[in-house]
Formats: sequence, C-alpha cells, structure tokens
Amino acid sequence: MKKILVVLTNTVKYGEKNAATGLWLGEATEFVAEVQKQGFEVDYVSPQGGFVPLDPRSMKSIDDESFAIYEQRQFQEKALAHSLKPSEVTPADYCGIYYTGGHGVMWDFPNNPELEKISLQIYQNNGYVMSVCHGIAGLLFMKDNDGEYFVKGKKITGFTTTEEHLSGKSSVVPFYNEKVAEEHGAEFDKARAFKSFAVQDGRIITGQNPFSAKAVAEKFLENI
Repeated sequence: MKKILVVLTNTVKYGEKNAATGLWLGEATEFVAEVQKQGFEVDYVSPQGGFVPLDPRSMKSIDDESFAIYEQRQFQEKALAHSLKPSEVTPADYCGIYYTGGHGVMWDFPNNPELEKISLQIYQNNGYVMSVCHGIAGLLFMKDNDGEYFVKGKKITGFTTTEEHLSGKSSVVPFYNEKVAEEHGAEFDKARAFKSFAVQDGRIITGQNPFSAKAVAEKFLENI
C-alpha cells in the first residue's frame, strides 16, 4: 500500500484581515517530490474540498524541483483546483497522512472531526501521521479513542513561538502552536529558528518550519 494523503488548507486570508494566505507551496511540493521518487502515489484533501489557495509569499522560495511539481497538470488539478473532500476519502487506502502548513491552516485544520477521524484510522491501521510547520495545528486538538489528546506524551515539533514573532504574524494568528502543544501534554522539541528540523516518535513525524518538509519525508522513507 504505497499511497499517502496530503492535507491542504482552504483558507485565503488571516481571519478577518484582508491579507492573503494559504498553502505554503514548498511544504507540499518538497514532500511530494521525495515520496514520489520512491513510488508513492499521492492524493490531496482539504477541509472543504475543491480550491486550495497559495500563500503568495511562498512562491518566492521554491526550488526547481518544487516548481516542476507545481507545473504538473496532475498537481494543479488534484491539489489546487479539485482537492478531495474528507467525505470522499477512504482511510484504509493510505499508509500515511501528511498535514502541510501555511498560516491558513491555523483556521481550518483544528477541531475538524472528519480529518481527525481519517488521521486516527490511518494511525490505527499502522500508518504514519505527519505534519510540517503550521500543519501541526491539525494534530494538536485531535483526541484518541480514550478522549486524550493525540499529542499527549508524544515528542513533536512545529512552527515555534519565536518563529511566529519573526514572521511578523504573531498578532494575527488565533493561537501559538508551541503553547497549545505544551498545554495538551506534548513534548515540544525545536531547533534554531528557520533551520530544517524534524522529529519522530513512533509513527508520528513532525517538522518545525517551511524548511523541514524534505526532512519529514526522509524520516518517513527510512521506515518504509
């Protein structure tokens, strides 16, 4: 079973502020490029399905390999124009789920029962649950079958409070990932700001910031 589900945001702006956000493109394309080299198929889902906006700032920092993914008609259609709705996903089809970032996910990833159910089923089927940067927001509020936070007692990472301040968005985000992770019992690990860094705890693999997508993919591939 060599298929991975990539989760993308539908959020186009920072809450009520008319400033564009969305998927941080490299956090999807860098991960996808690595797993596709090893023969994995990729499907894309978003909270609402359909259109996935791009954070315009992310377009300034993608490499040639990422741009090649971005130019693929399949990526344009399946990821950006017609992402799946959660109701269209069969969890048993996937050996892993990967939550991408971009500030938009802070609004539509947390407390999404459908995505949480998909993630838990993949995990319970011995699959991997992964995230990068702000994508950790999709895992922080998820609870297991015993009503405990999924991240409780787990070593994880994600976009840090320091990085949030350095990004200039600390005043507009609805919460800080690092703070919520600690409040929900996770062991939050981190490296220097904006340095590639990923951690693994069993079948949970998380990356700290936009430069960590490839590191998450590499850790996942080491286990397959």
